[in-house]
Amino acid sequence: MIRPMSRSDKTVIMELIAATEFFRPDEVLVAEELIDVYLNHPDQKDYGIVVTENEEHEVTGYMTWGPTAMTIGTYDLYWMAVSPKHQGHGYGRRLVEWLEAKIAELKGRLIIIETSSTPRYESTRRFYLGLGYRETARIPDYYQPGDDRVIYIKHVA
Repeated sequence: MIRPMSRSDKTVIMELIAATEFFRPDEVLVAEELIDVYLNHPDQKDYGIVVTENEEHEVTGYMTWGPTAMTIGTYDLYWMAVSPKHQGHGYGRRLVEWLEAKIAELKGRLIIIETSSTPRYESTRRFYLGLGYRETARIPDYYQPGDDRVIYIKHVA
């Protein structure tokens, strides 16, 4: 099940983000900042956050997404994480498929996803390629020396 994030999910999501060991401490702070914007300013339109649950109603993953500023019909998938104990069970795939359907419903046309070029993110890059996203750009040394920004896109029908 995928549903909007609630205030009671915050602690679980922050633990989930930390458990993945994919995010630096400064990145965790940014993820939390976006969660707080979403929870404390319900009228804002910049960020949406959804969570996925298993059959026992345990939060297994989350995703932050939103419209890309100064574009028409372009959306960003900003953050996504699935609990390590739930990875490989389709929760990430379901989150991305939900986003694609939601953006189509909103008459959107393009999804942008950015990630790191480091070996640690190889499975992440394969994941997006497997879902039909294509790499369209790399910005060398973007995050730090030797860590390129890899940009994927997918057009939504």
